[in-house]
Amino acid sequence: MEILEFIKRPWPWYVAGPLIGLTVPVLLLIGNKSFGISSSLRHICAACLPAKIPFFQYNWRREVWNLFFVAGVLVGGFLAAQFLANPAAIQLSAATIADLQALGIQNFSGLMPSDLFDVANLFTLKGLVFFVAGGFLVGFGTRWAGGCTSGHAIMGLSNLQWPSLVATCCFMAGGFAMTHLILPHLMKLF
Repeated sequence: MEILEFIKRPWPWYVAGPLIGLTVPVLLLIGNKSFGISSSLRHICAACLPAKIPFFQYNWRREVWNLFFVAGVLVGGFLAAQFLANPAAIQLSAATIADLQALGIQNFSGLMPSDLFDVANLFTLKGLVFFVAGGFLVGFGTRWAGGCTSGHAIMGLSNLQWPSLVATCCFMAGGFAMTHLILPHLMKLF
């Protein structure tokens, strides 16, 4: 039972970071595979859509390992949420709470502020902006950048790929711009 209690606690960055980083050499050594999640949607569409869309006309079976990886992430996330959840409240710094409250975000439950990301907001204008438009922009940006943040920042940078450095810098700049320039104006609308 001690091991289970240890696993439930938040892991420090100096343990979790290297474990995430070690996925890169393991995937490369096991089968010369690249780490990334966003390509799995393309593989699912190629497997399930009978249309003759050129973008989906490739041998998706060679990448079936990626679908198993994503399924494992989903199953692992479910198991962790059900059986390994940390009962302690998530610790946010007082400065972060003050900044979020200044934007009108009062309720903090879990990793996402429930004032923004609540199921009740799904069919409202706020939900349309944050869920639908935000999801579209994330998907569009992922496709345009040729991969997601995990693929570029973890796999691409460790392989010293120049496009991944550019993409990661753009992801960070976009995140800073959203947080400091766009989000305050969006919150005034709602």
